[in-house]
Amino acid sequence: MQHFRDIFGFLFCRFVYVEPSHSALYSIIDAFLSNLTMDLDKVRTHLEENDQGHLLDHYDRLSDEEKKAFLGELSALDLAHVKRVFELSGTESTDSSSSGEKDKTLEPIPESARDSVASASEELLKQWQDAGLEAIGESKVAVLLLAGGQGTRLNVPYPKGMYDVGLPSEKTLYQIQAERILKVQKLAGKPCTVPWYIMTSEHTQTSTEEFFSKHHYFGLKKENVVFFEQNQFPCLTPEGKIILASPGKIAKSPDGNGGLYKALGERGILKDMEKRGIEHIHVYGVDNILVKVADPVFIGFCRLKDAGCGAKVVEKVLPTEKVGVICRLDGRFKVVEYSEISLELAQKRDKSGHLVFNAGNICNHYFTVNFLKDVVSNHEEELKPHVARKKIPYVDSEGNWCVL
Repeated sequence: MQHFRDIFGFLFCRFVYVEPSHSALYSIIDAFLSNLTMDLDKVRTHLEENDQGHLLDHYDRLSDEEKKAFLGELSALDLAHVKRVFELSGTESTDSSSSGEKDKTLEPIPESARDSVASASEELLKQWQDAGLEAIGESKVAVLLLAGGQGTRLNVPYPKGMYDVGLPSEKTLYQIQAERILKVQKLAGKPCTVPWYIMTSEHTQTSTEEFFSKHHYFGLKKENVVFFEQNQFPCLTPEGKIILASPGKIAKSPDGNGGLYKALGERGILKDMEKRGIEHIHVYGVDNILVKVADPVFIGFCRLKDAGCGAKVVEKVLPTEKVGVICRLDGRFKVVEYSEISLELAQKRDKSGHLVFNAGNICNHYFTVNFLKDVVSNHEEELKPHVARKKIPYVDSEGNWCVL
């Protein structure tokens, strides 16, 4: 105890009673301001070279502390990446001429690559289910939840997964999904683990972790519920200019579901999956109350097809329904948004009266770990982003608060 008091007394005297001389203090201040000026010149040059010089319009209005923090934020910007993403997102137009060009190479999914639980025989359904349960029973399956969104459209100030959906049991989305994981582990017929990876955002990470802790992880083991945060991306004007949320802060938002791949690599999630022996992953969105978590039939279907990537879809029945469709464009599978397909093509029907392009995307996917590793390592920068247009408060060049 005496030793502790001696150390504490030393630290107390060291930081409270030992004061620098006035000349030393001025030297420290001069050095700080000099470094700030050097950093400013370097950052200004970098911004102007990338046509983002407007970000320093209000720099002189900031305090020294705010200037230092803002320069740190600006220095950390990967402007080459921002520019690349903007250019990729702007390569397609939604006007009729662009849709007409797209229509020339747009094809529905071939029959060999799809099937339906509605038309499959009981024998085939059992084959799929058995293959899925076998993988689950060997602890080779994980589920990955996209839970970065806040409940603003539900008129609640907390993450969507914490929403009480109005059941008599008052269960939240998180509880419903956790119980389905427990159920599928039981259906496997032997001791096994289905890890739950939950991708949050800057705005939902802390509250989500606290919610799970408060509810004792809904019966799951803590070590099998892995939270990780997706990245933020600067908000841009239609001209590609980064938006200021305040005179000394960039406006940012989560980088969407497409940011999953970058986060998987940077947060060490793929390495964790490999360590656990995971081979198959079911990915879905948090607001899907009907989702069959780690659906054995879906996993078994993809497994028997030896697919690296799969998607569960629902049939689109109205041409004008605002849902993207999975199809082939220039020979490659992709999701084409409803705004990117002409009305003429959206209305096209086959001989049985079904829409030709009817594979409605519901954000319900299957991946192998090897497939994700390849995307993260070799193809992440090739992925084409989709623009999300939102009203964002910002500060203009005159220092006025506006909404874009």
